[in-house]
Amino acid sequence: MTYRLAIFDFDGTLADSFPFFLSVFNTIADRHSFKRIDPSRVGQYRHYGMRQMMELVGMPAWKLPLASRSFMAMMKDNADAIPLFDGVAEALQHLAAQDVRLAVVSSNSEHNVRRILGPELTSLVGRFECGMSIFGKASRIRAVLKDCGVAAEHAIYVGDQGTDAEASRKAGVAFGAVHWGYAAIEALRKVGCDDEFTTPHELRRIAES
Repeated sequence: MTYRLAIFDFDGTLADSFPFFLSVFNTIADRHSFKRIDPSRVGQYRHYGMRQMMELVGMPAWKLPLASRSFMAMMKDNADAIPLFDGVAEALQHLAAQDVRLAVVSSNSEHNVRRILGPELTSLVGRFECGMSIFGKASRIRAVLKDCGVAAEHAIYVGDQGTDAEASRKAGVAFGAVHWGYAAIEALRKVGCDDEFTTPHELRRIAES
């Protein structure tokens, strides 16, 4: 299969934002009245799906957009301290040089995504679809396919959570799971991966598929 379009999740896939997420989670929990998490159990949490985590902390679905907005606002104030994973910049540059079109579909805000990517990498991304619910990515992936004029079988969505795998399936594109993100790779294998990337450097393989 030849991939002409690589669509990326952002948090936990391109940006190393998990430490920041952990540092602000309990503040957001207090603000929106759901349960705190125990930082010592992070390894266990990485095996939970999003719905399981919401159930664990007692977060009803209607509070998710409120919590997400709080997270994005706090990230906006701390964006300069959130790095990309080592090797991400070089991988994106390589893919663009090999004429693979790039897009980002993320529940984070476009402002945060662009700021953390920086102007050089942002210029390589042809389409941003940002700010949707973590459960609403499939329609945004389909919108990117339509805008880019690329058939689903020639696109891959690269992400780090079970919801990314679900969105890929619904949109009819391949799902590439990363080993370095929010969810443990074992959890992602349970929901189904078409490809796995052990390190950001391996993202270059997309151009060779």
